[in-house]
Amino acid sequence: MIWHSKWIIAGILTLMLGFSLVKILKIKILPVILSGIAVAISIALSMLLVEDPKMVPIIPMITGIAALSIITLKDKDNEENREWTISTWGYAKQIIPLLAIGVVTAGFLLGSTHDGTTIAGVIPNSWISALVGGNSIFSNFFASFVGAFMYFATLTEVPILQGLIASGMGKGPALALLLAGPSLSLPNMLVIRGVMGTKKTIIFVILVITMATISGFIYGFFF
Repeated sequence: MIWHSKWIIAGILTLMLGFSLVKILKIKILPVILSGIAVAISIALSMLLVEDPKMVPIIPMITGIAALSIITLKDKDNEENREWTISTWGYAKQIIPLLAIGVVTAGFLLGSTHDGTTIAGVIPNSWISALVGGNSIFSNFFASFVGAFMYFATLTEVPILQGLIASGMGKGPALALLLAGPSLSLPNMLVIRGVMGTKKTIIFVILVITMATISGFIYGFFF
């Protein structure tokens, strides 16, 4: 349903973004309108020229990112807009290599899927299914517990989860891992312990693991 309504949803979000650019970032309305026209043209061209429907949104997305970058970099009235784009590019250069490493590592160890075909990794799928398969309380707890003590670099949770799901991980445990992983890590716990003390840190860790387990179980039960 969401996929079939993607252009309506994208159009609404585009109008909201344009309103924010003009009213909040104080960018002149003409560059924003021209950027919207460029994105609309890219949508029409991609729908005509690109055969794979899944690849069609990529061209408008790239066009939109490029247009947004140009109008913020060329904005002479507000220097903060230019600094925001430069900072974003700096963060992207730091994150993309980590994301690439995460994708390659997860694919090698855990496997992946391509066009509905499962590609096996080095770790046997039976191990993954035994520990975090299905939607039992144990599988959700194990996923949230491991996620709480693992250190996830920014955005690497996504390729790791993709590999785990391809290897037999349930949807509930996947959500539990995704909730607990970014919330906690062993270095994170050590820092919190230095600020809040041991007892409060233990309570915080227990709450995160418990809530992630419950959320994963409920999600897996319904979906």
